Amino acid sequence: MIAFAYDPSTNPLNNNEWSFPLLECIHILGFTLSIGTIAILDLRMLGLAFVRHPSRELAKSLAPWTLVGLVVMLISGPLIFSSDPNMYLRNISFRLKMYALLAAILYNYTLHRWAALREPAPAVGKFVAVVSLALWVSVVAGGLFIAFF
Repeated sequence: MIAFAYDPSTNPLNNNEWSFPLLECIHILGFTLSIGTIAILDLRMLGLAFVRHPSRELAKSLAPWTLVGLVVMLISGPLIFSSDPNMYLRNISFRLKMYALLAAILYNYTLHRWAALREPAPAVGKFVAVVSLALWVSVVAGGLFIAFF
């Protein structure tokens, strides 16, 4: 296990009553935007929503919003991590969240994007959407359980 010689009390996030909760709210807004837009596309690929719109159109129109959410999340997340890196590195939930996040981002910009833009056979699109939703739910669940482990 990696441990840093780091004193969390020196981090500005830990010295102000509002900075850490505010940063967490920004982080939650970022992943709500990114995961929300991905979920909209997944629901379309499952045939449960926006069925009048081709998934190709939705993918193209939602892509900038997904990217903005990911950027916000990928900036705010490391800042939150900096508040106590040793605690996060020892936390199994955090480590699982990071693996799930890496897998979800890679999946989103490869197979998921391919399926959304090419509209393959319905069974393939549904499978891709279910895997996408499972990966993103894993990311969120990992984040929620950090407080318990």
